[in-house]
Amino acid sequence: MNQHLRQVLHRVEALAAKAALSLFRALGPARASNLGGALARTIGPWLPVSTVADANLRLAMPELDAPSRRRIVRGVWDNLGRTVAEFPHLATLRHDTPSGPGWIAVGAEILEAQARTGGPVLFVSGHIGNWEMLPPAVAQFGLPFASFYRAAGNPLIDAVIRNLRQDAMGCEVPLFAKGPRGARAALAHVMRGGALGMLVDQKMNDGIEARLFGHPAMTAPALASIALRQRCPVIPGRIERLGPARLRLVVDAPLTLPDTGNRIADQAALTQQVNDVLERWIRAQPEAWLWLHRRWPKRLTRNRPLADATR
Repeated sequence: MNQHLRQVLHRVEALAAKAALSLFRALGPARASNLGGALARTIGPWLPVSTVADANLRLAMPELDAPSRRRIVRGVWDNLGRTVAEFPHLATLRHDTPSGPGWIAVGAEILEAQARTGGPVLFVSGHIGNWEMLPPAVAQFGLPFASFYRAAGNPLIDAVIRNLRQDAMGCEVPLFAKGPRGARAALAHVMRGGALGMLVDQKMNDGIEARLFGHPAMTAPALASIALRQRCPVIPGRIERLGPARLRLVVDAPLTLPDTGNRIADQAALTQQVNDVLERWIRAQPEAWLWLHRRWPKRLTRNRPLADATR
């Protein structure tokens, strides 16, 4: 594709994205959430990627029958559609709203204690519920955190996404590109006493092997490596969906950092702790997790029958 055609396509894609976001913004948070969820759960299960979700479910939760898997896959798409539709409203969703659009917090005292203590801290989560709400929600308790970032392929859309995230945060925070260079910059940020958030639930081919739902899953080692090097708290947290644009920040107690003197063993143990937390969250509400990515090796899922599994 030549450069001129690529630029034209980028402009068309950006105009479509801005039009959709304008529509969602005009509808208000609850109505936008309902529309996004309805569209996604209607169309999504028919897309080829839904077979990946079904194969993952068969592997991870073999006790589920076909109707249960179909229900979960529809729920995954519903949550994804709602998350996208709520994106332009993140900056306006308020804390401690008694009902309707907004968010509440459980475990906020953990964040408040860390803010008083100061120093470096790592937040760990996954693509669960409305994960885009996690950074601005945590920032409300005095702990705005930097994060890793994978740029969108279309630079015009990427700029829109970055601006919306920045508006939701209400302050400037560093964003580190995924890869060795970004990892070095993130480590330097933590060494200066900064806070860093990481979503660690996706496959990393050059990571380390840990178990997830009893099966080997290549997992990014950066979080464990930084935490053990700096001996800084690792705080797990997630955003639960309670209703249309109605969310709950749930913060768990900091993980226990292993300290056996064996760096490799300690890194593996902490990485496994993180996967165990993620598995517990996912089992509690499987439709809230993004089952659509290939989390496990293909050899574990490729021979599982998929016909009519997700619709």
